[in-house]
Amino acid sequence: MPLNIEDYALISDCHTAALVGCDGSIDWLCLPRYDSASMFGALLGTENHGRWLLAPKDDDATCTRSYVGDTFILSTTWTTRNGSVEVLDFMPHGDRRADLVRRVRGITGSVEMRQDLRMRFGYGSTLPWVRQLTNEGAHGLIAVAGPDAVVIRGPRLHAEDHRHVANFTVSADETVDVQMSWYQSERPLPSAVDVDAQLTRTNAWWSSWAGNCSHQGPYQDEVLRSMLVLRALTHEDTGGIVAAATTSLPEDFGGSRNWDYRYVWLRDASLTLEVLLSHGYESEAEDWRAWLLRAIAGDPEDVQIMYGLSGERYLPERELTSLPGYRGTAPVRVGNGAVSQFQADVIGEVMVALHAARIAGVGETKFSWPLQRALMHFLEENWHRADQGIWEVRGPAREFTHSRVMVWAAFDRAVRGITEFGLDGPLETWTALRDEVRQDIELRGFSTERNSYTQSFGGTEVDASLLILAQVGFCKPTDARMLGTVAAIEADLLRDGLLLRYRTEASVDGLAPGEHPFLACSFWLVEQYALSDRLSDATTLMDRLVGFVNDVGLLSEEYDVTNGRQAGNTPQALSHLALVRAADAIVASSTVVSAAPKR
Repeated sequence: MPLNIEDYALISDCHTAALVGCDGSIDWLCLPRYDSASMFGALLGTENHGRWLLAPKDDDATCTRSYVGDTFILSTTWTTRNGSVEVLDFMPHGDRRADLVRRVRGITGSVEMRQDLRMRFGYGSTLPWVRQLTNEGAHGLIAVAGPDAVVIRGPRLHAEDHRHVANFTVSADETVDVQMSWYQSERPLPSAVDVDAQLTRTNAWWSSWAGNCSHQGPYQDEVLRSMLVLRALTHEDTGGIVAAATTSLPEDFGGSRNWDYRYVWLRDASLTLEVLLSHGYESEAEDWRAWLLRAIAGDPEDVQIMYGLSGERYLPERELTSLPGYRGTAPVRVGNGAVSQFQADVIGEVMVALHAARIAGVGETKFSWPLQRALMHFLEENWHRADQGIWEVRGPAREFTHSRVMVWAAFDRAVRGITEFGLDGPLETWTALRDEVRQDIELRGFSTERNSYTQSFGGTEVDASLLILAQVGFCKPTDARMLGTVAAIEADLLRDGLLLRYRTEASVDGLAPGEHPFLACSFWLVEQYALSDRLSDATTLMDRLVGFVNDVGLLSEEYDVTNGRQAGNTPQALSHLALVRAADAIVASSTVVSAAPKR
């Protein structure tokens, strides 16, 4: 049975990622990309769906773990009755290969280690053909399944009931390396990894990247780890930013809200881009903008809300029968049906992010502004359409207030591109549409009865996404209408002190009700508190939220307060970028408070 979600740590080479359990088992790995089929899929089934265990043979062994500095090199120290060892798990960065290294170093005494390797390609559906490596004068295995192949080098493994096992002893000051390399099966066998060189190089790269982070202030450790997570979820070759490293981890244990997040949502990627820009990472903005140009090239009317890592458009949702789901929570989905939805807000998020890039000094290219003009032309013709909204509801399309506000934000940033940066465009048309959209929102998206903006036009329900109104400048955080909205959100959506996205009982999303508080929404509330003179409330909630990070600083999508555990796909980019924004807001508010004149 898989561990609790918070018991997993991430390792990444910025092309794909693995989840390593606190028991020493790698239970999730897709090669060579985040969205490839899994080779280790025990996270969504049992060990027989693929896993790689490396741990002491002593069942009473205990461990502690942490990342090595500001990297994704995972250090796990195991202590047994006879000694202690350190296991370093990492994916070498920078050589355009797909390698995974597990280094065991003896610290004291001697420790007998065991390996249990179960390779299952194709989301647990395919047993590979395995043979011993014979031409290198070293121990190893070659496993092949159709187009996929891996070579494992290290202590000799032997077959046992569709798995491969090995025991070996490590004494103080001894080092044993185990490494796995993926390659296309028709190509030559890749050479062995130079572990010392790759460990040094990977450590230096992550440390250098983290050293450029400009955040200073409270929650420094949580912010820096969150920034590193965002980088780990950014595909190095394409610039695409995936929403999470996993698929189908349940939002509601035993329910059906299990989605595949290993793709690039324009919304989430845009929000990630803003956070990276605000902390000094302009080159990532250029890479993402180049990805955007490639992904949505052509007719803007064909723009999708999400794409594959290289801009792939065909992402049909299907349910797998080869994986039973996390602790039996089915279905397991690959692809995402939201790809065919119209979500009016995404162009707004893109325009906001690209405007932030201009402010940060990222220069225009020959095609960047024409791309934005094409998007705005599409929005001119379609801004009034009902849509599925930020939460990708599978019920009827509605006129969601948040979506309409992001339409306003798109026209606003387009206007500002002309007035503030001298770009060319139909200023009068965009200004008039911006004003028309605002009037429509204020007339139909605000309930005088509740003194609050509403989830959708003409309704009375509220939605946590309304907190974004102040974030994008539609109104000030201290505006009376915004404060009324916050009060309504607190009344309707707070559960055990954390924020739901919306009331699922209202049947807006076309699914059975029930989910846990959404972590990003609670961070949005922190940001709103901090910027509306409620700094004490902001820090109180923030302190609680950062207490939900696991032992290596990772957050999933939601939090099960009753059982004290994380829920949903992990690590979740939206949760981590919202954490960074919340911390920044607290820093900004604290600075204003400290600068205020004393009476």
